[in-house]
Amino acid sequence: MKDPYLGNPKKTIEVLQKYDFVFQKKFGQNFLIDPHVLDKIMNAADIQKEDFVLEIGPGIGTMTQYLACRAREVFAVEIDRALIPILEDTLKDYGNVTILNQDILKVDIKKLAEEHNQGKPVKVVANLPYYITTPIIMGLFEEDVPVESITVMVQKEVAERMQTGPGSKDYGALSLAVQYYARPYIAANVPPNCFMPRPKVGSAVIRLTRHEKPPVDVKDQKLMFRIIRASFNQRRKTLVNGLKNASDLEFSKEDIEKALSACGFPMGIRGEALTLQDFADLTNQLLTT
Repeated sequence: MKDPYLGNPKKTIEVLQKYDFVFQKKFGQNFLIDPHVLDKIMNAADIQKEDFVLEIGPGIGTMTQYLACRAREVFAVEIDRALIPILEDTLKDYGNVTILNQDILKVDIKKLAEEHNQGKPVKVVANLPYYITTPIIMGLFEEDVPVESITVMVQKEVAERMQTGPGSKDYGALSLAVQYYARPYIAANVPPNCFMPRPKVGSAVIRLTRHEKPPVDVKDQKLMFRIIRASFNQRRKTLVNGLKNASDLEFSKEDIEKALSACGFPMGIRGEALTLQDFADLTNQLLTT
């Protein structure tokens, strides 16, 4: 198996020119061209030689080469058909890599884990297009697929949103959803000049380590997330008004005020002041009113 040779701008340009590759805006393609950042991703993902890794969006195979040198097996899922011949070329010396031309949202990861990892949770590594970051990450968590951790390159402000707590302007439904399922940790900030083409915004590598069991005990998880979304839909409104006006919630103002009072919250409180535990308590309380 060869050492990784992609990851520097010269080699990346050579590969792109060889195949006359044209960047597709609709796929949000930005390829990493910095070996130091690739090393940071490998360290954050904590790839061991016995690991099975699912890579989302391998691009031209830059990170895939690094993963292949460390893991037992890498399964790389790429949506852009034009990249498949390039991947078959750049990864031909790596016998432990499988390439699949597919939309990750349509891949049966449970089946993948059974066939390649004895059903054990897999490690996910990805350099995701920013417009689809949240649907992919939440899809992996909500579908209850066997995932041990997700190490992903995302827009810097999205990473900060995932990690932040109550009281911050970045705190919202995404923060709470991610923290319900996983422990977020920002491993590195990555400036635009580490990519080709350069994105307009800064990026960050974040590792989401899945909780063995959720950190809060809630009787109806789906209801809790409807309450969370309603609380942040109109951030300036009080929690009472946000929940009362939500089309997918059927609690009266009296029920909401009674539940807030039972939880010890002031009537004028806003959603951004509540922790995940507070939302779980409020949900459980509303279910008893």
